[in-house]
Amino acid sequence: MESVFEIIAEPNRRAILSLLVSSEQSVGEIERRLRMPQPAVSKHLRVLREAGFVESSVDAQRRLYRLKPEPLREIDAWLAQFRRFWSAHVDALERHLDRMGQSSMDQSTPMKGKSRQRSPNREHAKGERK
Repeated sequence: MESVFEIIAEPNRRAILSLLVSSEQSVGEIERRLRMPQPAVSKHLRVLREAGFVESSVDAQRRLYRLKPEPLREIDAWLAQFRRFWSAHVDALERHLDRMGQSSMDQSTPMKGKSRQRSPNREHAKGERK
């Protein structure tokens, strides 16, 4: 049996899982949305079903597939060890944006009794238009 990583390594399977995140889908709906032939969709759905990623139910003439999140927990657990790297970068970005926002606020605050200096580039550009 393939590992969860081998199963989701296949791009079409990931695309199917992404579709199923929002709602149940029939084979026909998956075919149309992903522009894949029915045999290919059925093959990937079989692999995903056997691995426990999806389950199906019958609704009149069609079979509906829905996501089962349990196998994704194994992936989430593996990724947990790397989140500290992401968190550090996200925290640094947040601090940077806070500094930029504060700098922007400082520049947009009216200065009492002082006139703003024009940047040399603006003066130069203004002079060229004359």
